[in-house]
This record gives sequence, C-alpha cells and structure tokens, in this order.
Amino acid sequence: MHNVERNVVYGMYSGLALLMDVYRPEKSNGHGIVYVNGSGWHSPMAYAAVGLKDVALGIPYAEALQAAGYTVFAINHRQAPRFRYPAAIEDAQRAVRFVRHNSVRFAISAARIGAAGGSSGGHLVSLLGTLPGEGDPDDQDAVNRESARVQCVVARAAPVDLARMGDRPTVSGFMGMIVRGEAGGPYGVEQQAYREASPLNLVSSSTVPILLIAGTRDTAVPPEQAELMHAALKAAGVPVDLLWIEGAGHGPNFPGAVNPPDYLGAMVRWFNKHLRQNAD
Repeated sequence: MHNVERNVVYGMYSGLALLMDVYRPEKSNGHGIVYVNGSGWHSPMAYAAVGLKDVALGIPYAEALQAAGYTVFAINHRQAPRFRYPAAIEDAQRAVRFVRHNSVRFAISAARIGAAGGSSGGHLVSLLGTLPGEGDPDDQDAVNRESARVQCVVARAAPVDLARMGDRPTVSGFMGMIVRGEAGGPYGVEQQAYREASPLNLVSSSTVPILLIAGTRDTAVPPEQAELMHAALKAAGVPVDLLWIEGAGHGPNFPGAVNPPDYLGAMVRWFNKHLRQNAD
C-alpha cells in the first residue's frame, strides 16, 4: 500500500532526530500500532546506513496492518555500538508517548495503542507491554507526561530473558556489559541490569495480551525464549497465544519454514480481538 508519511520526528536526543514512518490506511479503524523492526539492537555506523524502519523484510508487517485499517508507526531507535541499554527502550517508550500525545493528529485512540516487532524489536515491544510506563507529570515536555504503556502486543522471535541468551555479542553489545557469576557475587550490578531489561521478569497480572510467534529452528533466539514467556503469561492469567512456525529459522520471513501458517493474518486477528476489543 501507499500513503506513508516519511521521517516524522518523534523526539530529539542531543541533536539526533528520532524518526518514524506513518502508514496511513485508506479506511482507518481508529487504532494505532507502533512497529519495531529487528536488528540485534545494532546498526552500522556509516552515514549512509539503511534506517531500521526501512529494512525491507520487515515492511510486509507494517503493510499488513495498514491494509487492515491500522495506522502504523514504524520507528528508528538509537542502537549499539554507539548507544547502549537503556537507550533503545527509552526511544520505544518515547514513540508511544508521541503517538498518544498526537492521537488527534493521527486520528487514533489515545487510550488503546498496540505494538508489534520482531527479534530485538520483539524484545522492545514486549517491554512496552510489561513495563508500567508512567509519564512524568512534571516534565517540561508535554509528550513525556504521557504514558508509554501499550494495550496489546505481537512479538516475533523475541528475546525475553537476556541472561539465558548466552554469551551472544549482540546482547552484551546492547547491554554494554556481560553477565556472569552467581547471584550476589561481584557481577551483581550486571545481573540486576539484565533482569530489568528482560520482559520475562516483568510479567504480572497487569501485563497486556501478547501473541508470540517463533520458529522451531531459530538459532539466533532459541525457541525456549518463547516457551518461557508463554508459560509465565499463562501463569499470570494474561491472554497469550504461541504460534509456532515449523522448521523456521530466524528472520521476518521465517526462512526454512515448512508450510508456514498465515502469521501476518494471525497478527492482525490478535489486534482485532484484543486491541479493538473483539472487533471483526
């Protein structure tokens, strides 16, 4: 589909513009989705590097939501190696606050905003559904007074327990530290940071409905991550579903998948049911 407003500035950080593309549907259903592509939390440092929101393999997700009537906000965020934890999380929250504050401009509901993302983007949107996200009522920037909490999430191949991800350079590069040793040991500060950055540890009865999508042969984000999150959400009484893509490895198009289900349709149906509250 077309009708995409490019490079909307949703925040400025030390002179760096944070950009989003706004996919406007032909017929809006009145709801917005913040969409975050995956990147391993990293991007090239070259000036001509492709922006996160412009990664081609992720665009079909934004377009599927747009075709279903959702206004989609595909974002760039600060990335490693130049920017470390919690910069990407702060930017994802800033995007939600910006969209909520400008809900009239975008003709969407401020009360019910969704989030979708894959891989590292799945990690970030999972945090948007598990963190409280309160705004700061005393902030001089009216956008920052808004809540960063979303009301529904779809997370593909999301790392949810960073400490269990092993010694992956993408994780330690994002966090800016390694995690090792026993609880209470000399690496206690690092262990605490990893816990706070992991959606699995933040699940509660107030967590929003989450659809998990994962490949059974994903070696970048082990299937165990989806299993752990699914079990935690069920135990907390949170609406959750886990869509397995048989034979699939890591990536937005699920390479190696054997007769893959309609995962784009499943994403749309999840938002229809849990964000639009049982709309058709």
